[in-house]
Amino acid sequence: MLAGWAPLGAAGCGRFLAAGLRPLLCGLSPCLVTAGRQYPALRVAEPAKEKRPVRKEQRSSLVVRRFIACPQLARTVRRCLQHGACPGPQPLLLEFAPGPGVLTQSLLDAGFRVVALESDLDFFTDLQSIENSLDGQLKVIHGDFFRLDPLAKGALKPPALSSEKLFETMGVTAVPWRADVPLKVIGIVPQQLERNRLWRLLFALYEGSSIYRYGRVELNLFISEKEYTVLTAKPGKLKVYQALSVLAQLGYEIELLHKEPWSSFATNLKNGGLAIPRAVQVPNDHLCLVRLTPQENLFTGGLKPSNATAFIFMVKQSFAKPKSRLTDRLNSWSLDNSDRLLKALEIPKKAAMCNLYPEDYKRLFEALQNSDMFAETLFHEEVLASTRIMNL
Repeated sequence: MLAGWAPLGAAGCGRFLAAGLRPLLCGLSPCLVTAGRQYPALRVAEPAKEKRPVRKEQRSSLVVRRFIACPQLARTVRRCLQHGACPGPQPLLLEFAPGPGVLTQSLLDAGFRVVALESDLDFFTDLQSIENSLDGQLKVIHGDFFRLDPLAKGALKPPALSSEKLFETMGVTAVPWRADVPLKVIGIVPQQLERNRLWRLLFALYEGSSIYRYGRVELNLFISEKEYTVLTAKPGKLKVYQALSVLAQLGYEIELLHKEPWSSFATNLKNGGLAIPRAVQVPNDHLCLVRLTPQENLFTGGLKPSNATAFIFMVKQSFAKPKSRLTDRLNSWSLDNSDRLLKALEIPKKAAMCNLYPEDYKRLFEALQNSDMFAETLFHEEVLASTRIMNL
């Protein structure tokens, strides 16, 4: 952990406030004043009275960011993070994309040791001024959490960075998988490419790469209600129960900490619009704060980081036709002993792919690993190309 990190204390609180990071009152201020700098583009989201047409190139380049601008919401999130925490020293907290730092301030006031990972240079500079006024309780790093470990070769240009460099800077070392959580992460997942970002985290989890090379890093993420519904969907729920559901439920302990209306967050949209992603199958009226703790027993049995990619591909192919029978899928993999295999696994012959529980998929994969007919080449490279979105 970072040496010299200590609770803020009364004197530290005074220096923190004197540094100029003053939180927005809920819904009352049209802009933020942070370290003497105004941000008129950061507005509490309200329905726009008039919308100007946006050109296609503007729509594609704009990344909608959301921020916690209400102190009351910041305190709620802080209490969620503190709930269920073990007594004694707490793991370091990595907050990504903190923006104006309203949540950061609340966390520091409660004695958390925080590393703020910010990609916007204006916010980064302002947060640095806060870091300089404290006694090591806050550390600010220029970077983007969702641009960790890109596939690009050569030196990385910020905000892209390597997890190795990040963890070295934070002073966090790798621990065994079954050890306690070495690091907690908190942040709001951008709505653009939200599904791809979740997939990227899942690949890293199963492969034991990136942040998961250091142990069971706990994620506390604000995600859309739509994606939370998919993550927690049960078998038989067509169009909602997906490969993402299976892999997330096997890989993580999923806990809903809080649900908050979209309108409670500030955005970087100049027109103040909510910009809520549309959802047809499920409601999408809230952002959900979800705790994702990697399963301690994930790599027991035949599933290992070395073959986890093949497991992911197997699940993905299984949901290409979710209503198809498992026996038909096994036959497509050239398995001539499928009846005997299903009997041993106690899975009905007529079971459809969308009716299998996540544990069934893991048991099936482990059984296939022991089959003479199984080959990882059954899961084609085009599946990899369509699912593993590593550069966002």
